[in-house]
Amino acid sequence: MTFIAKSFGVAAIVATSALCAFGAQAEPEQNDGLNGTLWLQTSVEYKTTAMSVYAGATRLLDAAIGDHSWTAALEQDGNYMTKPPAVILDVDETVLDNSAYQAWVVTDKTHYSSKTWAAFVHDMISTPTPGALEFTKAAAARGVEVFYVSNRKAPEEAPTIENLKKYGFPYADEKHVMLRGEVEEWGSNKTPRRAAVAEDYRVIMQFGDNFGDFTDEIDGSISDRLAVMEKYGNYWGERWFMLPNPSYGSWEEAAFGGDWGKSGDERRQDKLNAMTPWAGPTE
Repeated sequence: MTFIAKSFGVAAIVATSALCAFGAQAEPEQNDGLNGTLWLQTSVEYKTTAMSVYAGATRLLDAAIGDHSWTAALEQDGNYMTKPPAVILDVDETVLDNSAYQAWVVTDKTHYSSKTWAAFVHDMISTPTPGALEFTKAAAARGVEVFYVSNRKAPEEAPTIENLKKYGFPYADEKHVMLRGEVEEWGSNKTPRRAAVAEDYRVIMQFGDNFGDFTDEIDGSISDRLAVMEKYGNYWGERWFMLPNPSYGSWEEAAFGGDWGKSGDERRQDKLNAMTPWAGPTE
């Protein structure tokens, strides 16, 4: 074998090895949040869905304001008809789009933590959810006060307000931004904060991306949650407005009983078990 032939053979082996190595490195790791986050960030399907939710609510504003028996808060007492109108909105994935954080979790091959989430909030780079700014401005223009009830923590109030102000959201102030832990009884369940708004206002609409943004009856199995959904069937699309969020939420933990002590593989298997697949083709 000549020197040239030997050199060609060695070069071919080296090139083949390099290609194999490149292929191995280029194969992305699987991540449960990839498709959901991609959908939130890039799809017109998500954007038009969110816009449609807010557009439908805007069309109902005048009717809700004019009908003094209209209320969207389960916490509303019997003496609410003469109170001024207000709306309650969740913040994350309802008013502000935080998909950049979820994209970082996916691409950095990491997971949610309160430390990194707080850093993200303080960066104040969240953008308006499609339709949210237009709706809140329309409500404010009609004399409806806007409250932002979020499970962001109390130390994150200042950057949350500034992030909302940056885009011109109305009522972005300490009174109307109500975060977890600001008051001792304000825990992760939102009933006490909804009740605080309902003391002085007639709550005509509520918005969220998670079941807990409307009621605290969110725990239990998938079938339990479906029963609660049906229990309040007359509220959806008229008084309660749900924004889609396939990235995270209480829907996920319902599949594995809320047991975050399980390993990732165990939780994933529980999710697979919770689905109802087609039996497949019969031949």
